[in-house]
Amino acid sequence: MLTKWFQTLFRQVPQRDVLGDRGENVAAKHLRNLGYKIIIRNFTCPLGEIDIIARDGNTLVFCEVKTRAYDDPTPEEQVNLEKQHQITKAAKFYLSRYGIPQPPARFDVVAIVWPTGRNPIVRHTKDAFEATFG
Repeated sequence: MLTKWFQTLFRQVPQRDVLGDRGENVAAKHLRNLGYKIIIRNFTCPLGEIDIIARDGNTLVFCEVKTRAYDDPTPEEQVNLEKQHQITKAAKFYLSRYGIPQPPARFDVVAIVWPTGRNPIVRHTKDAFEATFG
């Protein structure tokens, strides 16, 4: 009994991804500057997570943000087929609230390369991948 009490008292709290959080803030600002309307950040459902959901005109944009201190491998390369499939499932879950017909949608990737002590480099790839069903 005492052991459980100590475990709850001293349990480890997961560390925040400070660089990732800062990158998502930069990405959201970048999208707003392009005229996108941010609908939700860090949408989470039982099927996965989407960093930013925004509206570009009439199109819903499901945006994956990858922030790295270095560019090798590139952040874009890290949005592999498995990640694309997870984002697709979460996007389908989100779109299910709209009924039929669903609004047009696309998947964008915002890559942030942010070397220590320097300004971030932002690369935005519109329509970065098609929905996957694998």
